Amino acid sequence: MKPRPLDGITVISLEHAVAAPFASRQLADLGARVIKVERPGVGDFARAYDTRVKGEASHFVWTNRSKESLTLDLKNPDALAVLMDLLKNADVLLQNLAPGAAARMGLSFEALHEKHPRLIVCDISGYGDNGPYRD
Repeated sequence: MKPRPLDGITVISLEHAVAAPFASRQLADLGARVIKVERPGVGDFARAYDTRVKGEASHFVWTNRSKESLTLDLKNPDALAVLMDLLKNADVLLQNLAPGAAARMGLSFEALHEKHPRLIVCDISGYGDNGPYRD
């Protein structure tokens, strides 16, 4: 198999819906190992948009191909510790949680940079950090 541009890159993604799943799918297509972190019990709500692909939503299957997935309740300190352990070997943290949610969990660039100076932290919002559609 021909090498791809992002072979050897690991992305940890806290994602749901469209923006981050689509971005991380592009990274996976380019060779990155993408580990999608989902909420226990329900996972990414986009799984339930329809049931056309073997019981899962076509949108979900399309935006999440080539990814690994695990569930972590990031409100639980033990689960957050697992995520922090994953970040030790990661190259990128990608997230599209509600505005400010990642920062409240200690997952902002400022909070992570000292421990993980080479980690790229990417915050995505479908509607921006401020403005009428922020929430």
